[in-house]
Amino acid sequence: MAATSAAAAVTAGGRREVRLPLIGSVTVPPPDRLVFYAALGALAALEIIDWPVALVVGAGHFLAEQHRSQILRELGEAAEAV
Repeated sequence: MAATSAAAAVTAGGRREVRLPLIGSVTVPPPDRLVFYAALGALAALEIIDWPVALVVGAGHFLAEQHRSQILRELGEAAEAV
C-alpha cells in the first residue's frame, strides 16, 4: 500500500461528496459534525447565543478539524515510510 493511499484512507474516514448544480462538488462532513453545526445554528436561531459567537465557534471547530486531518495524514505517511 502506498503512503498516499494509506494517508488518504486515514483522513477520508466517512466523507461523502454531493454534486450541486451551480456550485459543483461539495464534501459533506460526517453525521456527528453535521449535528454539531445544526445544533450551533439552532442555538443561534433561537437567540440562545449570538450569531457572531456561533460563527466564531463553528469556524474554530472547522479549522481545528482541518489541522487534525493534516496531522493524521502526516502520521499515516510516516507509518508507511517505516
